[in-house]
Amino acid sequence: MKKHFSQTESLVKGLLGSLLLATICAVGARAAEKKIVVGFSQIGAESGWRTANTESIKAEAAKRGIELKFADAQQKQENQIKALRSFVAQGVDVIAFSPVVETGWEWVLREIKRAGIPVVLSDRAVAVTDDSLYVTFIGADFVEEGRRAGRWLAKASDGKAVIAELVGTPGSAPAIDRKKGFTEVIGQYPGMKIVKSQSGDFTRAKGKEVMESFLKSPDAKQITALFAHNDDMALGAIQAMEEAGVKPGKDILIVSIDGVHGAFEAMAAGKLNCTVECNPLIGPQLFDAVDAILAKKKLPKRTQVIEGVFEQSQAAAELPNRKY
Repeated sequence: MKKHFSQTESLVKGLLGSLLLATICAVGARAAEKKIVVGFSQIGAESGWRTANTESIKAEAAKRGIELKFADAQQKQENQIKALRSFVAQGVDVIAFSPVVETGWEWVLREIKRAGIPVVLSDRAVAVTDDSLYVTFIGADFVEEGRRAGRWLAKASDGKAVIAELVGTPGSAPAIDRKKGFTEVIGQYPGMKIVKSQSGDFTRAKGKEVMESFLKSPDAKQITALFAHNDDMALGAIQAMEEAGVKPGKDILIVSIDGVHGAFEAMAAGKLNCTVECNPLIGPQLFDAVDAILAKKKLPKRTQVIEGVFEQSQAAAELPNRKY
């Protein structure tokens, strides 16, 4: 009887051991299969550049098997803040976002930090008193983009231009910095001055509307150049010029920023003179940063994207190569 009990006990222990091993393996497999979850809040879809930026991020997340919780803020800060707090509630691994404006983020970033979720800034930076509230910023040097636009126009106009300016979204990093860089350069040329400056909110429709008002002003005929903070506003302005009987690219020199496909088409048609590239295809860099953060690797506070400057003479050859 004792022998029989020992055999039974051994059998039970063996079965329990097998079940325990199977359970451990199953839990391990589930852990291995657990996807990285990233919450991303995008500004909106206000331009061709932004659409390409979104597509790059979504495609790279899918390629890497990362679960992306994507939120479109429709260009409203309050929508972004709601999305960021929602990501915290959902317990995502990393939060990334392109801020609509520079200021007003500190309290929500502190909330995210208390939750222990790392933050990556994409495309646009924020103004905070504590830069430990985010891990890294990935994007362009907007001030340098403005300088490049200013240098091109100074050379093209021989340092003499009466300039209309289409400004981006008020309070946004690219609008502030592109204007700063541009005015820094043209300030070196007494014959260059901005006589009209108004926000076109980075959209084609608003760019057209503002340019129409510029062209209806009493001093419209003085304008010899246009600096647009992005290509979409420039494309809207081109339409307004054509409707007013003004030859874009000839009567008024036009330089803009982004380097989207539509800008190269306009240059090839002789309607836009120059575009300063701002590369939106940062999906790979963004998720490289996510991987590094989760692997506890140290990242630089700023990662800059590679960009160029393109003129009309380069447009036809470059157009087939554009990915956005």
